[in-house]
Amino acid sequence: MEVHEDASSVILPDSELGTTAPSLRFSKTCLKNVFSVILLFIYLLLMAVAVFLVYQTISDFREKLKHPVMSVSYKEVSLYDAPGIAFYPGKARLLSCKHHYYDHIPPLRNPGQPGDIECTTRRINYTDPFTNQTMKYALVVQGPRDVKKKELVFLQFYLNETDQDFSAIDYLLFSSFQEFINSPEKAEFMKDCESSYSSWKFSGGFRTWVKMSLVKTKEEDGSETVEFKQETSVVNYIDQRTQPRSDQLFFVVFEWKDPFIQTVQDIITANPWNMIALLCGIFLALFKAADFAKLSVKWMIKIRKRHLKRRSQVMNHIN
Repeated sequence: MEVHEDASSVILPDSELGTTAPSLRFSKTCLKNVFSVILLFIYLLLMAVAVFLVYQTISDFREKLKHPVMSVSYKEVSLYDAPGIAFYPGKARLLSCKHHYYDHIPPLRNPGQPGDIECTTRRINYTDPFTNQTMKYALVVQGPRDVKKKELVFLQFYLNETDQDFSAIDYLLFSSFQEFINSPEKAEFMKDCESSYSSWKFSGGFRTWVKMSLVKTKEEDGSETVEFKQETSVVNYIDQRTQPRSDQLFFVVFEWKDPFIQTVQDIITANPWNMIALLCGIFLALFKAADFAKLSVKWMIKIRKRHLKRRSQVMNHIN
């Protein structure tokens, strides 16, 4: 009896160890598998986020290519290239033209009478660019240059008699008087200017003060267009001549508004190098995550095989 009790007391602990050890191994293996599955889901989530970022980056790049941003810059100058002022006086006659400085115009002497013409002028005849039949007569005057000294050009026109209810003189501005002087085909030059630039008017019986500003626009093909912006102020002329007259006097002043040339151009904010760098970073992260997922799957398969092997060993031991 004592020998039997000793044998049973020795066998009992072995059976307890045999039942607890596989359970511990199974729990550890289960935790490892669950952890691996969680990591795999995290990888899939990261991959989905990375694919979304790639799609969003490419979409933003294409959208920026379609919609460039307008950029406006200002360049300060002390001297402008003297513009050309083309007048279409019709029956009116230029009486005087002078350059003044610092916004000072001396009082008129003998208004309506011929005075000094101290401006550089050219007279040109050319066919109308829109009809190609009507001849047009233009008086081209050199505009002001020195914006620091507030240079201005003051002109006086005279129209003897008119059968119209309203009287006005047309004019247009173009960018460079020197280009007009150097042009061998001045008639063609003026036709191109009339086709490209807008024309304005100033009325008789008033002093029209025109302040100009220059706007340059850079096109996508690299070409550059020039446009004038104007601010005009009109002051009534008080005719103090004693005898009643049927003629009309025209007064006009041209001056630069400020020393800043405005440059407008479209800028594409989409930078291909930034997009390439971002895509490279995303794909590198994807490859690293794929390697990690690959190792995780291999580790899961290895743990699964080890678990099955131990389970088969336990079953063989039980059998």
